[in-house]
Amino acid sequence: MFQGLLALSPWGYVGATLLITHVTIVAVTVYLHRHQAHRALELHPAVAHFFRFWLWLTTGMTTRAWVAIHRKHHAHCETPQDPHSPQVLGLKRVLWQGAELYRAEAERADTLQRYGKGTPDDWLERKLYSRYSWLGITLMALLDLLLFGILGLAIWALQMAWIPFWAAGVINGVGHYFGYRNFESPDAATNISPLGLLIGGEELHNNHHAFASSAKFSNKWWEFDIGWGYIRLLQGLGLARVRKLAPVPVIEEERPALDIESVKALTVNRMYLMADYSRRVLRPVFLAESRQLDRGWRRLLRQARRYATRDRDLLGEAERSRLNAVLDQSDTLATVYQYKLRLKAVWERHAASHEVRLQALREWCAEAEASGVAALQEFTHQLRRYALTPA
Repeated sequence: MFQGLLALSPWGYVGATLLITHVTIVAVTVYLHRHQAHRALELHPAVAHFFRFWLWLTTGMTTRAWVAIHRKHHAHCETPQDPHSPQVLGLKRVLWQGAELYRAEAERADTLQRYGKGTPDDWLERKLYSRYSWLGITLMALLDLLLFGILGLAIWALQMAWIPFWAAGVINGVGHYFGYRNFESPDAATNISPLGLLIGGEELHNNHHAFASSAKFSNKWWEFDIGWGYIRLLQGLGLARVRKLAPVPVIEEERPALDIESVKALTVNRMYLMADYSRRVLRPVFLAESRQLDRGWRRLLRQARRYATRDRDLLGEAERSRLNAVLDQSDTLATVYQYKLRLKAVWERHAASHEVRLQALREWCAEAEASGVAALQEFTHQLRRYALTPA
């Protein structure tokens, strides 16, 4: 009884714990996040229900509450209405009190009603999973004791802490504070690591916020999303169907002029376009200017280059002040930064038609070509080469 029915070796207990907690991570990322919250894929009913049952056993979370809170996070990211933004609440609070923030938001009926639509509402959900959420984790404790003996209590404690720490704390906290960014999404989401192994691919959080409805989180060739690997496995077994993926830019050799098809292609690929602008215009111009400015300005200029790529609304007063100080020292830097803001604004006009955007882009390109800044002039040719993915 001390060792339980399995009577594992010490490393066997470690392996069993990692396996059990990993299944929970897979259930969160594949079922709750990509399938339920964003509808990026469809799952066979048996697979979906297994994940739902497993989460009831290992977390006590309900699908509706998790989905509603996550959708609200996307709708109000980095604002006071965001249930768990470290930019608003502080990293320490979100990292260590993420579970408490989740439970507080889950008790808000208006959040569940507005953002929880389309989640399971069958007899089992109403009469068992939602009504007796404590019963699942109690059964899990008894099962752990039976299988692993007295060490089962430690394994159960780790199971109960796994999602609150890694998902509610690390992803919601660190994933909006530290890391690298492939795309300048209008929030502070970062990629914690290019290897999405430990948290099922959720480490690639900036990629997800850039293309929220994509079933695949990795974007660069050197990034790995293990959650996508499981989706592909389920797809191969006929148990899943991918509905949405991030767009893949199509760059043609040459396009004579901007037209409506160009606008459609640029709209779909605007995240890539702005990343291209940072790489092809901001970076080389800032580097060139750093060689001309006084040595004392170079460190400030390196900081300002990072600030120039980010959404201006995400910058604090001190960061804006440093950026403005550098821009005041160089007309060229000020010019390329203003062109970045104008290009971004083309897609911020939510009510704009393709025709209005086409006219704005034509004006932007004409003025960029007349600016005298070589990097801007070259970028206009790159902008014209974007095309829609062939049907």
